[in-house]
Amino acid sequence: MRRIGTPLERVPDEALLAGLMTGDPEIAVAFVRRFQCRVFGMAVAVIGDTRLAEDIAQQTFERACRYAQAYDPRRGSVAIWLATIAHNLAIDTVRARRATPVDPGDLESMVESVTGTPEQHALAAETTAELRRAVATLPREQARALVLARIHGMTAQQIADFERVPLGTAKTRIRAAMGKLRAFLETRQLDHD
Repeated sequence: MRRIGTPLERVPDEALLAGLMTGDPEIAVAFVRRFQCRVFGMAVAVIGDTRLAEDIAQQTFERACRYAQAYDPRRGSVAIWLATIAHNLAIDTVRARRATPVDPGDLESMVESVTGTPEQHALAAETTAELRRAVATLPREQARALVLARIHGMTAQQIADFERVPLGTAKTRIRAAMGKLRAFLETRQLDHD
């Protein structure tokens, strides 16, 4: 693995990875220390939650230990291999998260809270009031789809399931709402200029 007296900090990445298969705890610690910032950074970048990112980083290193023999240096460096593992685990975590179910009765009040008049929201920023006015001009189905997608973070598929409409219809409603919203705001911007 290394010549006697060679500090682990100077051992090449590939040799350190190969050393993981020996089960030497000193090598494992050196390996984690060398790559922990990159792996954690990748997880945080995808997830945006430091606690979940810590779990993903730990899972990444566990997989690296388990699959060290599968590493192929022709496909990239050890750092890239680990970043790919972390990225894939983070994406899987994002996909596994489910949106919080919303009671259909509550949805109307959520849409109304977003579409309230500027007078009702006098303390809100002017941009927020303009967005609310723009959403209020949308057809109800498009406003609902927009609120579900942009405020509640639901995917088009989740919206389709929630609204009991085909996926294409949900996508069209979101796209149309965004287009109308953009056009409304551009018109408002021209009026201010």
